[in-house]
Amino acid sequence: MNEISIEDFMKLDLRIVEVTKSRRIPSKSRILIVEVDLGNGETREIVVGGGEFYEPEFFIGRKMVLLGNLQPKIIAGIESRGMLLAADFMKRPYWLQVEKSVPPGSKVH
Repeated sequence: MNEISIEDFMKLDLRIVEVTKSRRIPSKSRILIVEVDLGNGETREIVVGGGEFYEPEFFIGRKMVLLGNLQPKIIAGIESRGMLLAADFMKRPYWLQVEKSVPPGSKVH
């Protein structure tokens, strides 16, 4: 495992978000698109993997961890503006989630 400095870690903008919408991408079985609430009225669209394991409804209302300052990337013709964090076990994502009482926009340290 490569070590990073605390200064490098501090560059990461990790936030709690709430998924407000989720849908399949036509002709794509392994990815979905979710819309997340970052608090203060800001929303973003994120392309996520695991479409072969999770229905879009799984994500709705869940509080998850977002890497918010990742460079945007076009995936399946959609601009993904961040990355939801997940553990990978046997090639399946297990999404990192927090309790419902944590408000969207809360910083993760």
